[in-house]
Amino acid sequence: MTVTPGQRHDLLEAPALLAKHQPRYVIADKGYDCDELVESITERGSKAVIPSRSYRPIKRRVPRQHYRCRNIVERFVNRIKHYRRIATRYEKTALNFLGFLKFAAMLVWLN
Repeated sequence: MTVTPGQRHDLLEAPALLAKHQPRYVIADKGYDCDELVESITERGSKAVIPSRSYRPIKRRVPRQHYRCRNIVERFVNRIKHYRRIATRYEKTALNFLGFLKFAAMLVWLN
């Protein structure tokens, strides 16, 4: 797990995250619609479930049943952000922030 600065886009960390895994599907929102990322996903033998942005001349077809699974992750992130310490990132060090993030995840899981 990597903790990055809040202003850094997640797209920059996606290749490093995917390098450690061999998923069947990679599900993401339109913010991850990048030719390089989609090509690297397909080269690894995975299917990119990433909708095309509106300005694309050729739209990529996305299986709806797989894309709907993204909603589960989005709701989980929303529930974690209800904890003020996580939403505003009071912690100075990445290690402390990661510890509180894991603690908040356990609280959400237990409720």
